[in-house]
Amino acid sequence: MCDDWDATAGANSAFVFRGQLSAATVPAEGETLLGAVTALHTHPADTPTTEPVLGRLGGEPDWLQGDETPDCPSCITPMTFTAELEEGSDFATSANFGGGGRGYIFHCHPCSEAAFLWQR
Repeated sequence: MCDDWDATAGANSAFVFRGQLSAATVPAEGETLLGAVTALHTHPADTPTTEPVLGRLGGEPDWLQGDETPDCPSCITPMTFTAELEEGSDFATSANFGGGGRGYIFHCHPCSEAAFLWQR
């Protein structure tokens, strides 16, 4: 999608889920489409941790290449920054954002639209 980039179209679109979500369980044996369980999980900002922090929820994005805040495809207003994800250090469980990149998630609350993009 590098030549046809749009944060709200095609493979780059995102979906909004409401309510309680839980992580998928990886079967102990047999074939699965989940190659590994992701290392990405939420952690309260005011609680110390020895684990690496792999992003942020809310606030302002820490852009690698410059501001690319998408507009909502429904109402054409700038979307709200929701989360920033980093790749992580463990190849088996890390997200892939092009090698050293970050993923950015945006949401338009009135329209229930979401968008995802990444930079490296």
